[in-house]
Amino acid sequence: MSSEYRTGREGEFTYRGHTLDELQEMSLDEVAELLPARQRRTIERGLSVQQEKLLEEAREAGVQETANDPIRTHLRDMPVLPEFVEKTFEVYTGQSFERVRVEPEMIGHYLGEFQLTRTSVEHGQAGIGATRSSKFVPLK
Repeated sequence: MSSEYRTGREGEFTYRGHTLDELQEMSLDEVAELLPARQRRTIERGLSVQQEKLLEEAREAGVQETANDPIRTHLRDMPVLPEFVEKTFEVYTGQSFERVRVEPEMIGHYLGEFQLTRTSVEHGQAGIGATRSSKFVPLK
């Protein structure tokens, strides 16, 4: 994988002083030491069976040439690891699966952080059974 992401002083993506290629070569325990406390604790206590399965799917998708197929998951609490970079996931929002393309800057966050589960509410005018005072809608 080439380092086509340009950030940092030297022009190449780095995460806590390590390039993307170095991060991808590290073991899971070595990467865990670099992650924030909550994600590090998740890995140190052991990934769940579903999280292990997702990690295996991501590794297999990297080996296969058909890496364009998205990986579907309900695991919003899975930490983004260097192995997930440049892969596409479909993360469940509670109603549907939404695509998330993992970029190097996402390392150290959770998959669920990149797909919101709530939508903003825009209220319309009062309905038919509304009282007189609630029908008043000030003009702009």
